[in-house]
Amino acid sequence: MANRTLYHGDNLTFLRGINTGTMNLIATDPPFNKNKDFYATPDSLARGARFTDRWRWEEDVHPEWVDTIQDDWPGVWQVIEASRIASGDDMAAFLCWLGVRLLEMQRVLTENGSLYLHIDHTAHAWVKALMDGIFGKRQFQNEIVWYYSGGGASKRRWARKHDTVLFYTKSAEWTFNVDDVRQPHKWDKGQKRADGSARNYKDGKLPDDVIELHGVMPWAKERTGYPTQKPLGLYERIIKASSNPGDLVLDPFAGCATTPVGAERLGRHWIGMDIWDGAYQMVLDRLRDEGLAIDGEHGDRLTFGDIHYSTAPPIRTDDKQVASKVLNLKVRIPEPPGKKMSRAEMMDVLIQNNGLWCKGCNRLFDDPLYLELDHNTPRSDGGLNHISNRVMLCGPCNRIKSNTLTLSGLRRKNNELGRMAK
Repeated sequence: MANRTLYHGDNLTFLRGINTGTMNLIATDPPFNKNKDFYATPDSLARGARFTDRWRWEEDVHPEWVDTIQDDWPGVWQVIEASRIASGDDMAAFLCWLGVRLLEMQRVLTENGSLYLHIDHTAHAWVKALMDGIFGKRQFQNEIVWYYSGGGASKRRWARKHDTVLFYTKSAEWTFNVDDVRQPHKWDKGQKRADGSARNYKDGKLPDDVIELHGVMPWAKERTGYPTQKPLGLYERIIKASSNPGDLVLDPFAGCATTPVGAERLGRHWIGMDIWDGAYQMVLDRLRDEGLAIDGEHGDRLTFGDIHYSTAPPIRTDDKQVASKVLNLKVRIPEPPGKKMSRAEMMDVLIQNNGLWCKGCNRLFDDPLYLELDHNTPRSDGGLNHISNRVMLCGPCNRIKSNTLTLSGLRRKNNELGRMAK
């Protein structure tokens, strides 16, 4: 991938084409599951921009996503299932859609990389649990509150005047340039201590997890009219803190190009992705407005190189090696060639061949609803997703087996517990 590339289309395809462990920072502002449509201001730079922030299980969730999560990320699937029970199918659909993309974002981060995900109250709690399942709860570093104040207060409840930015890291080591994001103290620099000595405030105070900053005001130079535009100052603070000059910054939901513009201004390399047809022109316009571009024959040349545009995904050159700990298999065995079967197809074949028996406890059931598909050898030990490594288990056996026991280990455990059918 070249620096300053904007990929146009579904970001999942592009994310899957990126080599593992190559992005130093991801700073992104995805949809929030607001159950509404967003439109740009008609006479703005972003005129014509629109997106639908509504999610339906039958329309927006691909069976392959479900298979991937159920097979390899059972904790993530439990979050999605819990959201379905507590908040409905629409929330579960949103989390599944976002979850498969977050899995790829986690994979492409460098070992000292960070992800900042912008979200609001609508799905915040579920997205936090989803990211705990993907990154691990120990890699959660901060829940940053962006307080933007302004009008529109409610007389019926506390006014909603903040968004949240969830900050996760790939590992226990990460970049954080604390001195670059210090803030001025509120007190006068010349204020005296009780003993008469002067206080020294020249370095500024250490940053905390509340950022007070107005949203993009109607008169602001940076305003594009894009319906969910966030202030450049907010994302520049993130980029300063968690990347260094020359690092590669990714925004899979580039929208009106706030992250690319911030990265360019701060001397970072960047990759953007967006499904909006006008995203590429928006990048050009905003960089030009910032004085970072000059007009060439087509108005698309920077003083220091081209901005690249692509509808084709990058092609991985790392042999699809994975960095996620859950998928860091002890033994890498390629799956047999041939058509990849879905989970539903595997279940049909196994039931037709073996009947409705639970292989873990030898119980016979009269309805396939009581049986679940699992692995014989767990994925964590190198087991395949292929049908040759699949078994049907009842719910209790599947929970005992978890993602650690083999089928023989489960049967030994059931014998010890006296759970085997006579």
